[in-house]
Amino acid sequence: MIYLLITVALAFFTQSLTGFGSGLISMAILPGILGIQFAVPLVALMSMSLELFLLFRFRNAFCFQEIWFIGLAAVIAIPGGVWLLRRLDEGMLIMILGVIIVCYSTYALLNLRLPELKHPGWGILTGLLAGLLGGAYSIAGPPVIIYASCRKWQPDKFRGNLQWIFIIVDVFSVANHWLAGNITSSVLKNFLWIIPVIFFSLLAGSYVERFINPKLFRKIVLVLLLAMGIRWIVSVL
Repeated sequence: MIYLLITVALAFFTQSLTGFGSGLISMAILPGILGIQFAVPLVALMSMSLELFLLFRFRNAFCFQEIWFIGLAAVIAIPGGVWLLRRLDEGMLIMILGVIIVCYSTYALLNLRLPELKHPGWGILTGLLAGLLGGAYSIAGPPVIIYASCRKWQPDKFRGNLQWIFIIVDVFSVANHWLAGNITSSVLKNFLWIIPVIFFSLLAGSYVERFINPKLFRKIVLVLLLAMGIRWIVSVL
């Protein structure tokens, strides 16, 4: 429980300070503590609580025409992700998780400039990937963030569109995990314990932001994520 609470505090402190990382940090650490089958639905509940908290703040900063097909594609793909979580060998799940974390951390650290995407088909593909990753790992962020960067959305639209996509993915992921029997009484009990930690960490990050360079802290977190991703890959080989 202590390791769980420390991980959640770190994940949501980072989210508040840098605007990203709660799902990736949680899934980089918690499978080693709880097991991946337990960690994924727990992180889904945590992510949903965060998005509901942020929803009011970004309720008007989104463009429905630019996200509805992404959300729809994600909803279609989420059951497939949940099915993979239940069917794939844990070693394979850990290996794929490590590859995802390494790829995204490398992309973010290198600050790669990708070409602008205009065709709506890319949004559908993004939604499908986000749904699969959201259902299987509760980390729908990487493909959506990369897509949003390639669409050159302005900062307010970027944050607003992403929050609405994430809330769609999180709500339907939780619903699918519930129907699949992945959200057990033990998962719910742990989630209730960590709710106060989530909101305390968000507030702490907002307060500490004035004393810490968020960009430097973000790079440190990305390096640690890269190391954790490599560790997961090596542990399976």
